[in-house]
Amino acid sequence: MRDIKAIGFDLFNTLIFIEPDTLIHAMQRMIKSLINSGFSIDEESYVRDYRDAAAIYVAKSRHNGIETHNSIWVSHVLNSYGIQVLPADERIALAVEQYFTAFYERVNLIPETFKTLARLKRGYSLGLLSNFTHGPAAREILRLTGLEPFFDAVIISGEQGYRKPHSYVFDELARELGVKKETIAFIGDDPEPDIHGASRAGLNPVWFTYVFENSMPVIKGTIQSEINAPFIDVPRAASWQELLMLLGC
Repeated sequence: MRDIKAIGFDLFNTLIFIEPDTLIHAMQRMIKSLINSGFSIDEESYVRDYRDAAAIYVAKSRHNGIETHNSIWVSHVLNSYGIQVLPADERIALAVEQYFTAFYERVNLIPETFKTLARLKRGYSLGLLSNFTHGPAAREILRLTGLEPFFDAVIISGEQGYRKPHSYVFDELARELGVKKETIAFIGDDPEPDIHGASRAGLNPVWFTYVFENSMPVIKGTIQSEINAPFIDVPRAASWQELLMLLGC
């Protein structure tokens, strides 16, 4: 790959992965918080209805590129039970925060990630672009994993109001990195938002398949599309070593 000045990375299943039971623990903590805040809900029904609401709102976000948020899903479910509460209610905010604490305890780095980022940072500006509904949780994950210092730009969909594959977030990545989009290589695992999105926005995508090649569990809800090969011809790397070779490092 020639004339590359900066490298952008997806977060989940590219730099990090979460343990298989994460969403179960996250949901348990959300429900406990809601009950402690005085909401009368049936746990089994809430789990089903929350997932259904999330599916509806995320599908809409995929279509129009406008990011949604967990608080909207919680409000939707509670309203369907006849409990009138707005997404901005502080009790919902607390439940969402509790939900994401399960992620903090169950997130792991893809092997050799630190070593690879340190090597790349010597020759490139590095940026992160993640579809993550709750910005504070994404930034806490970056802090806890030690990834934060590597990046010159961090773009979180929940803070921007738009999500990949919308071109807006790729434009913001280029703007914060201070380079032209055509000089950015974007590394991601999910074909539609990462590969097709980056390509349509004018970046140079690389399909990173480490998680899939190593049969690692992909948690439903952390990947946005079916695991199919991109319909465009793009470079592919199954390991950090292969990525370094692609970049000529």
